[in-house]
Amino acid sequence: MSVSMPARDGVCRTCCRGIYSCHWRQRSDRKRRCACCWFCSLSLVFLFALFWMYVCLVTYNDRDDVNWKAFTHLKQWVNWFMVVVTISGVLVTYCFLLLLLALFQAALREPLDLHWLHKVLLFLTVLMIGAAVAGMTLKWRPEWNVVYLSLQATAPFLQLGGVGAVTLLSGFVFQRVLRTRSAVSGAVTMLAFMVVSAPIFLCPIFITSPCLLEKHDLPQKPALVGHRGAPMLAPENTMMSFRKSVECGVTAFETDVQVSMDGVPFLMHDHGNRFLCRTTNSKEAYNHSSQVTWKELQVLNAGSWFLENDPFRTVSSLSEEDRAESGNQTIPSLADLLVLARQHNISVIFDMKNDKVNGSDNDTRRTVDTIVRSNISHELVWWLPPIHRKYVKNAVPGFQHFYANWTKMKAAQAKQLNVKYSALDTESIRELRREGVSVNLYVVNEPWLFSLLWCANASSVTTNACHRFKDMSEPIWRMSPQIYTIVWISVDVGSVVMMVMLFFLQRKRELRRRSAGLNQMELHPFLRS
Repeated sequence: MSVSMPARDGVCRTCCRGIYSCHWRQRSDRKRRCACCWFCSLSLVFLFALFWMYVCLVTYNDRDDVNWKAFTHLKQWVNWFMVVVTISGVLVTYCFLLLLLALFQAALREPLDLHWLHKVLLFLTVLMIGAAVAGMTLKWRPEWNVVYLSLQATAPFLQLGGVGAVTLLSGFVFQRVLRTRSAVSGAVTMLAFMVVSAPIFLCPIFITSPCLLEKHDLPQKPALVGHRGAPMLAPENTMMSFRKSVECGVTAFETDVQVSMDGVPFLMHDHGNRFLCRTTNSKEAYNHSSQVTWKELQVLNAGSWFLENDPFRTVSSLSEEDRAESGNQTIPSLADLLVLARQHNISVIFDMKNDKVNGSDNDTRRTVDTIVRSNISHELVWWLPPIHRKYVKNAVPGFQHFYANWTKMKAAQAKQLNVKYSALDTESIRELRREGVSVNLYVVNEPWLFSLLWCANASSVTTNACHRFKDMSEPIWRMSPQIYTIVWISVDVGSVVMMVMLFFLQRKRELRRRSAGLNQMELHPFLRS
């Protein structure tokens, strides 16, 4: 059914009012219905959604942790992290478009009467994001360290973006101040705007980043450790994956060792309930490596799942030859990997998933025996498993012992540390390196994070994305502290000048509007001077 509109209504004005307020005609009563409160609420919800979207983006490096946690419960490999990111993106886009409509409404001097459906959706948005934040705090608390770490990479640019946003918003603020009927209301609005803007302009005083350094102070590029090989280019923990990581120039192979029923150490990350079902075509409900023989493991396909699930969305970038090779991979033994490591003089570091605490036939002894028989240089073995470490030190003194705990490393008077990248801040990494400690951080997949840890002087990083980092000759950004100081002061001063010009331009236009008889009310106190 067609709706007649006043002649002065344009398409833009009608659409903005209709979508925002669901009023396709001009309202005669012009009632605002707490419009200012709802506009403020909309702004806060948008900032909340934007914050959560930022959290999702900076924790994208750890998406496999989320997917793995879900897999352990559901036994179905789904990229749940991307589901969360997609929903978050929809929510922040919805809030942004609604806020944009509100600003257009204000510019067109239309009443801001938010429709009840938008109010309900905003309330649901707050509930969903609040539940996500609470869930992350309860179940994934270390990721808040990632958010803090990310600010050392993004804060300088977020500040510049914030100054730009404040400058653009100032026009709408000044318009409201100059048109308000109350001097008190105008003064409060201006004061609130200044209180919000001041921290944005001055926060570079407190911003610290390891990448704010001179070029000659840039540390050596961290060495690369292939996490289960190169799992973005080939099925994880397969010989193809490790060969691909050799092409990336890795310093070490990172893998996971389990021992079969007949005592053969083999490479497999998953363990426990149905541990073969994610990365092989096994239909048997094995719950422990000791339930299956090496002969039974050898006949399993360990690559077809990679092509079917495409866990890193990289299969389409592979050549036809690589796809064919990926689909025909088998489970390798530890001995197979040691041969490759010895050939290329590459170190090996591994976790042991099912080590037996008691008995002479424990997994540690079998693993050590396999390593000794391989004739690989003992210095190339980075021993990580804490169980039976004393036995290993006595049996093979040449192994390099890495520790997953700072305190235990110091107690053992060792100099090798292997921890999650979010367990240390950048200053702690620098301090450890000054003390001569080799610091390996896992798992690092994103260029911004690799660059940050590079600037912080990390010794090496364990990564799924060695192909992304192998050709990097410098961090994705690095800036002299003096240059950054000049930039942020220049941007701040330029913004202040622009806002002053906007204020006086708005003031001049308002004087003209009133002198032309558009408003017969008493002149606003801001205009009397």
